[in-house]
Amino acid sequence: MWTHVATMLAGLVALVAGAEGFIRGAAALARHFGVPPIVVGLTVVAYGTSMPELVVSAVAAFEGRSAIALGNVVGSNIANIGLILGLTAVISPPLVDGTLFKGELPWMAAAALAIPLLLLDGAISRGEAVLLLAAAVLFTVRTVRSVREEPAADDRDEASPVDERAASVERSALLKAVVLTVVGLGALLLGGRYFVNGASAVAVAFGISERIIGLTVVAVGTSLPELAASAVAAWRGFSSLAVGNVVGSNIFNVLFVLGGAGAIAPITGDVQAQRVDLLLLVGFTALAVWVMRGARRITRVEGALMLAAYVASIVWLARGGG
Repeated sequence: MWTHVATMLAGLVALVAGAEGFIRGAAALARHFGVPPIVVGLTVVAYGTSMPELVVSAVAAFEGRSAIALGNVVGSNIANIGLILGLTAVISPPLVDGTLFKGELPWMAAAALAIPLLLLDGAISRGEAVLLLAAAVLFTVRTVRSVREEPAADDRDEASPVDERAASVERSALLKAVVLTVVGLGALLLGGRYFVNGASAVAVAFGISERIIGLTVVAVGTSLPELAASAVAAWRGFSSLAVGNVVGSNIFNVLFVLGGAGAIAPITGDVQAQRVDLLLLVGFTALAVWVMRGARRITRVEGALMLAAYVASIVWLARGGG
């Protein structure tokens, strides 16, 4: 038991250190290339921090443990909104990009609704999973193109000869940003893996069902990279990156993670038996759309309400609710 606890603590340390490096590197890369932080959050950060969910769900699907694979995605998306977006708002109320409501939020809402719809026949088939993966590619291409269509952030006239020392410093800064991003992401993934392994072993020892493990322990564990990255981003003043991370991760968790896992092996699920889980997912998604309904700041009160709703739902599930 103590070995599993030590594994969880080691994972947490790696997560915190990785988040620090990853956010610093990603923010520096965004500044260097003139990319808005919101776009970095919606793509690079979202894909990177969704990797733990992909690994866990893919392995679970391959082993025929659909309850964990599905619960991981559903639970992670709920945690991203209730826990991560709520905590981000409490730490530093983020300013929402006004384009999200017409751009990415409809994708997030559609992704949430896609899960119960795809499960109406009792399973997400390989064909349906491939369609989800295709949608993930489409979303990524759309996001990148929307950036390219915007005016360049730094249009310079023909520059006078640049001092070689300054150019060398710039190259060094770029290399440092790349190294920080890669090493930070690696630490995030490793930390998430260690934490999930330890936490899952502890949960199994207490006789908790795979469905509840997937919705709570595994979901929170695989969401820790998003939590760590978003909390550090908010603390350092990059709130828009944190918001983009949550929105992008929720989209990718369904399209990329569930699609990837389902392509490996069909994921079975009973809509009636999991109606509470799916209702919580749709409800939290609707709440997220409401607090991000325009160019505004998500208030600390709204963040606290999301956190309270999340804690209440987890306590209820852990006690056998639903």
